[in-house]
Amino acid sequence: MNNVTLIGMPGSGKSTIGVILAKALRYEFLDSDLLIQKQEKRKLSEIIEQDGPEKFKEIENQVNADIHVTDTVIAPGGSVIYCDEAMEHLKSIGKVIYLKLSLESLSKRLGNLKGRGVLLKDGQSLKNLYEERVPLYEKYADITIDEEGKDLDESLRAILEIIHIKEQGK
Repeated sequence: MNNVTLIGMPGSGKSTIGVILAKALRYEFLDSDLLIQKQEKRKLSEIIEQDGPEKFKEIENQVNADIHVTDTVIAPGGSVIYCDEAMEHLKSIGKVIYLKLSLESLSKRLGNLKGRGVLLKDGQSLKNLYEERVPLYEKYADITIDEEGKDLDESLRAILEIIHIKEQGK
């Protein structure tokens, strides 16, 4: 299947770049966090607060593993990389692109993490979260785009260029 899944830390631009990338490729755009909220009829932060992080991960895994689309840019939540089944499924239906950004740049972009529905353990800092997740993003990524110092257009061009090169080399 011809999909592109964007993974990365909260604030890395998955949804913003995803919408523009979908337009450029003439694809649909799917934000899986919105699917979770629709299914659960609650905000992500409410699910995490009311049901706990483990239950949230189960829901996130199920929702992402059940995505069956084609010609779509998929933007899952940053914590999807804790969900092996979901990540294997997303890899099987298209390319997985990791939007890489430094901790310093992320901390400038992000406001209240809990309000954003970010899956944090008690007392966990952004730095701890970053160090925990980066190896998982790298593990699942087919392609890594270093966004450091790039604006939206430059990130988009880098993705399109790499996708085009990969398609030429099939």
